[in-house]
Amino acid sequence: MTGQHYRGFLRPLPSDGTTRQLSSYVLSDYQEVVIGRDPSCQIALDPNRYLIVSRRHAAIRPILGKGKGLVGWEICDLNSINGTYVNGRCVRGYYQLQAGDRIKLGQDGPQFIFEYYVSTPQSSPAPAKFTAITGVPLKPIQALGRPKSNSVVTFTQLFPLASTGRDLSQKAFFVPAVFTVIFVVMMFAAVGEPIVFNLLLAAYLTGAASYFVYQLCGKPKPWWVLLGCALATSSLLVSPLLPLFIIIFRDILPGSLPDEGEVVSFLSLSIRMFFGAGLMEELLKALPVLAACFLGRLLRSPWREQIGVWEPLDGILLGTASAIGFTLLETLGQYVPDIIDNVTFQAGDSSGELLGLQLLIPRLLGSVAGHMAYSGYFGYFIGLSVLKPSKVWQILIIGYFCASALHALWNATGFVSALLLAGVGVLSYAFLAAAILKARALSPTRSQNFATRFFGD
Repeated sequence: MTGQHYRGFLRPLPSDGTTRQLSSYVLSDYQEVVIGRDPSCQIALDPNRYLIVSRRHAAIRPILGKGKGLVGWEICDLNSINGTYVNGRCVRGYYQLQAGDRIKLGQDGPQFIFEYYVSTPQSSPAPAKFTAITGVPLKPIQALGRPKSNSVVTFTQLFPLASTGRDLSQKAFFVPAVFTVIFVVMMFAAVGEPIVFNLLLAAYLTGAASYFVYQLCGKPKPWWVLLGCALATSSLLVSPLLPLFIIIFRDILPGSLPDEGEVVSFLSLSIRMFFGAGLMEELLKALPVLAACFLGRLLRSPWREQIGVWEPLDGILLGTASAIGFTLLETLGQYVPDIIDNVTFQAGDSSGELLGLQLLIPRLLGSVAGHMAYSGYFGYFIGLSVLKPSKVWQILIIGYFCASALHALWNATGFVSALLLAGVGVLSYAFLAAAILKARALSPTRSQNFATRFFGD
């Protein structure tokens, strides 16, 4: 680059699909340029218009050669929420830009074209003025440095909620914070009423787990559809269908649960759990998901899209909701009352209630790596079978057996070792997380979905 001076530019592309020219941004040849919604960024975007862009989303810095001459520019994602893409590929680490590269902040965020122009060097230390090829004046970048003193304090600086309040509802942390405050107040009011307190705590913990999975999936699904799926599963557990399932899977098939004090091998226990817990309970929890899949085909738009299962993300969301209903009724209707009755008979009311609460918390928190993992994983296959109708039975059978095997392994290792149980729980959650990532990649509505990471900006 000897004898010539290179200047880099970012030319923004209009978001309305038109061909109108927008003012370009000049890149510095000696300092890093940060792009984001924060006003302190060198390229500051409208914080109310570009919600998909992080406050400090990406940085472009000059590359200097051995002789300190300018070689080019490279871009780096600053751990943004929705990622930085160059020519459709997500940036990992630093990426050296080439003329004509298309930069996108998030999969559906603002786009820029990277360009550089050449000019002859000037003897004057003052920077040369550049103009784009189209004749549109370029927007110069401000140099980094200590901001000038400004004694003016604006209303929105004194009351930040006035300017950022509209953004709060878009943040993944806002909704759970609001519900946490509400449930804390309600639980304070329920102190001394163990049944009400346990119900509130159970609703909060399962709601938090469900919201976590919902945000990871990144596809909108009406809350009343998810609640209806959970209630449908709870209703099945108190219907005559459950005794029928017990007869089929535990009496006819080799799924009988071991009696108290009975000694069985791990292999025999795993087989019993596969039939008596895995196959039976996963089919029971999948029935509302399959019903939603069938019902969605009978309805008209927009009801069919809201209720039905049209892709793996729908199956995962409904499957995990069904698991919530199963876990709540099983825990509050069976395990907690049983331990309270047994301990109360031996040691008194307070001891029974305390142990019941101690059992409630880990069972519900563990539902993410337990029932929600198995049912969500099977739900992925139910949704996949909709996308691949020619392989529907192959897909459903593989998903059913995999989810049942994970369920059986969890139950069987619980009799052996707490360490093995933790390992199976991590494995189950890994299966669910992998299914969510694959479902997001396969989603036909990927461009309309939202994406959330529980780290970064």
